[in-house]
Amino acid sequence: MKSSIFIRIDRYKELSEVIKQIMSKLEDAKQALKKAKDLKSQEDAELENWHTELASVEQKLDEISEAMTEK
Repeated sequence: MKSSIFIRIDRYKELSEVIKQIMSKLEDAKQALKKAKDLKSQEDAELENWHTELASVEQKLDEISEAMTEK
């Protein structure tokens, strides 16, 4: 069973405004977190690309090294 809470009108308006401000800050925080996640995803993709490129270069260098030692 819910109990009633009585609050003065002026306090209600003040509380309502504070809640709106908190909700706005919460939305800002959500947007900042989304941007951070997006940036992290981009960074992860770029790092994976670098890893792939380095592996490719390493493989090519190994092939060249092997070819040079065979002759």
